[in-house]
Order: sequence, then C-alpha cells, then structure tokens
Amino acid sequence: MTQIPPVSIYSMTVPVLINAMKNLTHILSKAEAFAEAKKIDPSVVIEARLALDMHPLRRQIQSVSDTAKGAVARLTGTEIPSMADTETTFSELKDRLAKTIAYIESVDPALFDGAESRDVVLKLPNREIPFTGYSYVVGFVIPNLFFHVTTAYAILRHYGVELGKTDYLRGGL
Repeated sequence: MTQIPPVSIYSMTVPVLINAMKNLTHILSKAEAFAEAKKIDPSVVIEARLALDMHPLRRQIQSVSDTAKGAVARLTGTEIPSMADTETTFSELKDRLAKTIAYIESVDPALFDGAESRDVVLKLPNREIPFTGYSYVVGFVIPNLFFHVTTAYAILRHYGVELGKTDYLRGGL
C-alpha cells in the first residue's frame, strides 16, 4: 500500500505543480514531433491560439511557469525568479519548464510551514488581490495552472497533435 503524506500547503502545491509541468513538457515533445513529421514550421504551432483574443501556445506555457514559480515564492516569502518571456522554440519552452521545476525543487520544504495562514497578495497591473496561503492555492494557483495547461493541450489538439487523456494525466497514470 502507498504511504499517503500528510496534507499540507507543500503537498497540495509542489507535487501538483511539478507533475503538471512534466506532463506539459511531454505534450510539447509530442507537438514538436508532430510539427517535424508534418513539415510544419514550429513557429506556426508555437504561435497557435484557439481564438484571436486568446494568448498563443507560447504564452500558455509561460503562464504555467509564472503561476508555479510565483506560487512557491509567495507561499515561502522568497523572491520570485525572473524569467524573460522570450521563448520562441519548443526547446526554449521545455527549458523554461525545466528551470521552473528545478527552482521549485530547490526550495526548502520547511519554508512552507505555516503558509496556509500566511498573507499573500497577488499584484496585478490594475489591482491587488489579498489571500491567505490556503485560499491562494485553492482559489487561484491550482485553477489558474490548470486553465493554462488545459488551454495549451486544447490548442495542440485543435491543430491536430495526437494527444489523449493519458498525455494530460501522464504522471498520474
């Protein structure tokens, strides 16, 4: 029988964030192979979007990274690592996810102690949203992360990349 870890802000975030980014890296590898096999310029896929007023695939990946690294930094009271949004290739996008995973894995889990009740302020361009650590995780981080992961998946499926549910849930199966 698998040992179930105690529920904590750490266990609710870090494994979920890492698993989602690893699955997304796998999905990007399939998209890269698709573009190569179909002789499609990779930039066409990277700039693909579901609707004209939505962000392209590239920005969906950057948003997953931003959500993950921002969550860990805010919850632990540490500095959010800066990453320029300059990725234009599959390799660069996968590298950004790898760097984000490496950052998250480098953070001492003890820094999450008490984070569920810690004040967290999400600063947006036109306002600030106050949370407790717990409400931030369940009301923003997890939904926002999966919004962008799902949108990236949907963009690629829409353009013909052969992906299935097991690709999306790869780490969980």
